[in-house]
Amino acid sequence: MSVTVFIRYQLDPFKRAQFEEYSKRWLTIIPKCGGDLIGYFMPHEGTNNIASALITFESLAAYEAYRARLRQDAEGMANFNYAEEHKFILAEERTFLRKVVL
Repeated sequence: MSVTVFIRYQLDPFKRAQFEEYSKRWLTIIPKCGGDLIGYFMPHEGTNNIASALITFESLAAYEAYRARLRQDAEGMANFNYAEEHKFILAEERTFLRKVVL
């Protein structure tokens, strides 16, 4: 059974451009490390400090292997460091979802 990770970000609304740059970097890093990236989503109308991402994996074990590869990837670590340095993410939540099927 595949799982989709829903990541909800609470952003500093005055640093949305930095989060967008951070998100664009993941577009190549995540697939390289084994995630099936559905996408990153930025605030457009309404609430201006919530963003999200959806990434699918074959299983929770595949997700764990992906996380290990991500922590060893130079570009991935550079992006994590970019986020820590600029502090545009105020909070991050992960929810693991399964698709409803008949």
